[in-house]
Amino acid sequence: MLGTVVTTSAALLAAPAAGLLGHRQVRRAALAKRLRVTAPHGIDESGFVRVGGIDQWISVRGDDRSNPVILEIHGGAGASNHVFLPRTRDWERHFTIVRWDMRGAGTTFAHGGPDGQGEFTLDRLERDAVEVTEHVRARLGVERVLLVANSFGTVLGLRLARRHPELYAAYVGTDQNIQAAGRERTAYDGLLSRLERAGKRKELATVLEMGADRTAWSAGRSAAFSKLALTTDPLSAETMKKVVMSSLWFSPLHDLRGLRDYGRAMTFSESLAPEAALVDEWAEGTAFRLPFFVFQGAADVLTPAAAAHRFFVDVTAPVKDFALIEDASHFAAFRRPERFLDLMLTRVRPVVAAG
Repeated sequence: MLGTVVTTSAALLAAPAAGLLGHRQVRRAALAKRLRVTAPHGIDESGFVRVGGIDQWISVRGDDRSNPVILEIHGGAGASNHVFLPRTRDWERHFTIVRWDMRGAGTTFAHGGPDGQGEFTLDRLERDAVEVTEHVRARLGVERVLLVANSFGTVLGLRLARRHPELYAAYVGTDQNIQAAGRERTAYDGLLSRLERAGKRKELATVLEMGADRTAWSAGRSAAFSKLALTTDPLSAETMKKVVMSSLWFSPLHDLRGLRDYGRAMTFSESLAPEAALVDEWAEGTAFRLPFFVFQGAADVLTPAAAAHRFFVDVTAPVKDFALIEDASHFAAFRRPERFLDLMLTRVRPVVAAG
């Protein structure tokens, strides 16, 4: 995924035709207007907060401060969710959403650069997330927040949900990533099948040589696999173009330099992939002391729904629920934001309200 985004971003930035940039300016202005929070009880604030010894970017947005609070844990690991703000604007009418650019991502990375990110490990990100949660609880005066994680962020999200249930009203994973210390091979087998059917012998040989055990992959191989997985599936490729790249290019929060920084952050953060591959979700624990939800793209080829469901079946929790998001591969919540919101309102919010 990371390599695909970076490559496509570079292609866009290499062709700054006047017409292209003019269209971009008009679209960005319209999206900026859509993002305005004008409700009398709304909140729209952002800035740096000192977390884990470095300045990290946090935004808080919503139309009503009395709504439940969501803390998003973004994917990548360096792929900030701030680029998706226009697509998820309607979520903010029902929830107050805290978006955090973790170290190595987004504005946090742009501010400190590669030498200013400090310790960059899963353990450090977990400790940062707890600090951010405590900051949010104090700032908004809430006892617990909804933990909503996507893609790579779900690796961190599961650890937070297991180890700190007192901080969170529920866990919601989408593009749920299931690590099994190298044993999980659903996405790998799916890619082999697509390459065989397409007669792509060179790519097939490359993937066979990599092997299915992710614990043996370098960061570069992990990025190459994600790129192949997404670009060889028509729905995923379309989503990359129409959802991810479009959101990046027209983001009202990112100028051209910001787009370059976004790509640099994702390249920097690829170093976490080998560490994440060593995680075994079953060994870390399937018992959760908070409501547990997984809403997965039905056609996800990068973090397949079948793998997520296998883990979900073994989970014990006070309440648990699993749902497929149809017509969606990876980035399901951002391709189908209205469906994801419906699931949050009909399945998650009633449970949180009852608790």
